[in-house]
Amino acid sequence: MNSARLTIDRSSSPAQLTYGERFNAAAWYVDRHLAEGRGDNVAIEQAGARVTYGELARRVGQAGNALLGLGLGPGDRVLMVVKDCPEFFHFFWGAVKAGIVPVPVSYLMRARDLAFIIGDSGCRAVVYSPEFAAEVVPGLATARTGACGLALEAESGVLDDVAAASPELEAAPARPEDIAFWLYSSGTTGRPKGVPHRHRDMPATCEHYAVGILGLGEGDRCYSAAKLFFAYGLGNAMTFPLWVGGTAILDARRPTPETTFETIETLRPTAYFGVPTLYAAQLQALDLARAAGGGAVDDGAAGGGSARSGMAGRGAPDLSSLRLCVSAGEALPPDLFRRWKAATGLEILDGIGSTEALHIFISNAPGEVKPGSTGRVVPGYEARILNEDGVEAGPGEAGQLKIRGDSTTPGYWNRPELEGRSIVDGWLRTGDQYVCDAEGWFHYQGRADDMIKVGGIWCSPFDIEARLMQHRAVLEAAVVGREDDHGLVKPEAHVVLTEPLKETVGAEPAADALTAELVAHCQEGLPRYMYPRWIRFVAELPKTATGKIQRFRLRR
Repeated sequence: MNSARLTIDRSSSPAQLTYGERFNAAAWYVDRHLAEGRGDNVAIEQAGARVTYGELARRVGQAGNALLGLGLGPGDRVLMVVKDCPEFFHFFWGAVKAGIVPVPVSYLMRARDLAFIIGDSGCRAVVYSPEFAAEVVPGLATARTGACGLALEAESGVLDDVAAASPELEAAPARPEDIAFWLYSSGTTGRPKGVPHRHRDMPATCEHYAVGILGLGEGDRCYSAAKLFFAYGLGNAMTFPLWVGGTAILDARRPTPETTFETIETLRPTAYFGVPTLYAAQLQALDLARAAGGGAVDDGAAGGGSARSGMAGRGAPDLSSLRLCVSAGEALPPDLFRRWKAATGLEILDGIGSTEALHIFISNAPGEVKPGSTGRVVPGYEARILNEDGVEAGPGEAGQLKIRGDSTTPGYWNRPELEGRSIVDGWLRTGDQYVCDAEGWFHYQGRADDMIKVGGIWCSPFDIEARLMQHRAVLEAAVVGREDDHGLVKPEAHVVLTEPLKETVGAEPAADALTAELVAHCQEGLPRYMYPRWIRFVAELPKTATGKIQRFRLRR
C-alpha cells in the first residue's frame, strides 16, 4: 500500500483528505480491500455472475500486465469502448495501476465521432466490446493514427493474453496530482472535449458526495441505470462502491422500466441512480401496471421513453431493497419528485454535476429535500452565481453558475481556446443558469444559452417544462424560444404524451383541445408572459447519450 498513502479525517465537514507523496488510485480502490480483509466480499454482481474483491485484484493485475505486454507504456492513452461488465473494471484499473491512461467513451458513438476522438486523444489502442465492432473498426480505419484495436472476444486473442498474464503488478509510481484517466464531455452542442482527471479527483467525489451526502457504506449495493462510460455512471457504479467496499451491480442492457425494475427485484440494490426521463417512464409503468393489476408496460428509449407493454402479468415491482434514489443529468421537475414519493415512499435526491467536476457538487440530501431545487452545495465545493455584469448575484437573482472543488479537471485536452474562459483560478464555468435563495437552496433555470427573454424579461424553460409535466397527459416536455410573426421571441413547447391522442368525431380535434387545455394549465400556474404560445406533440425528445435534452435541435 506504499503506492496509495491517504489519511481521511471525517471529524469535520467536509472530510479532510491528506495524501502522501505517492498515490496510485488503483492501489486504493482495488488492492486496499485485500489488506483490509474483503478479499471474499462481492465487488461486482450482474445477472448470473459475481466477482469478489480478490478476483478483481487478480484480473486488474492481469489486464494491466497484458496492456504493458502489448507495448503500451506509462502515459499512453487507451480508449475504452466497453459495455457495463467486469472487463470495464479490469481494464480501467489495470491501466491506471500500470501508469497507462484509460479513456472511457460512449459506446453509442458512430464511427465518425470515434475517429475524431481516436485522433484527438492520440491513443495507442482501443479496447472494445465485440458488440461495437461495426463502429469501432471503421472508426480506427478513418482515424489512420496507427492505434490498434483490441476486441474483447476469444477470437481476437486479447482475452487469452489477459488470462496468460501475471496477476502480480506493482502500482506505477504516481503523485495525487498526476493524470489518472480521461473522459470526453458529451455536451449538448459542439464536438466532444477531452477532460483529464487526476488520481486525487475520484477520492474527492467519493468522500464528499458518496459518503458525506449519501452516507454509502460497506453494506451498500449500487445500481446505476446511467452507464459507466460517463462521469455520473462511473461514480455511481464503480468508484463509489469500491471506495466503501460495497458491491457494484451491473446491467449491460439498455435501461428501460422493464430492465431496471427486473434488476432491482433480482439483485436487490440499496442505492439506485437514474435520470429524470427514466424516472418518468418508470412512474408511467408503475401507474399502468397497478391500474391493470399486473398489466402492461413497454420498453422505453435509452434512459426513458414510454411504457406500454412488456411487464405483462408482473404487477408492481418490488422496490423494497432501495433506501436511496438519486437523479442527475437534467433537473428533476418537482411534480415528478412528488409522484415518485407517493408511488414508492422514496425521495429522489436531485443533484447537478459535470464531466469537468467528475460528479455531483450541488445536491439534495436524505431527509433534506426541497422539491424543485437542485439542493445545497456539497461540502468540499464552492459555488457562485454571477449576473450579466459579472457581479456576484444576490439571493433570488439569476446568473451563471461557477463552481470550484478538489475534483475539477485541471484543464481541457487540446482545446487552448477554452483556457482562461471556462476554467479560471480553479473556478469552472458550468454554463448553467441558477438562482440561489436566502437559505442556500439552488434552483435551476436552464442552460445559459437556453434562457428565453420574453417581453424583455428572462424566463427559464425549466419552469415552463415543470408546469407542463404537472398535467396528467404530459410525460416529458422541452421548451425553446421561437420568433412569432412580428419577430418577437416567445416560448414553444415540445411535448411527449403519456398516451397517444385519440381523435374525436364531430367535435374539436383532440390535439387542438389538449393544446388549449395545456396553455390554460400554464397560464394558471405561471406568470402570464411565460405560457407557451405553441405546443407541438412529438414521439420523443432529442437527447444526448447521458439523457440531457438537446434543446438546440428543437429550435427552428
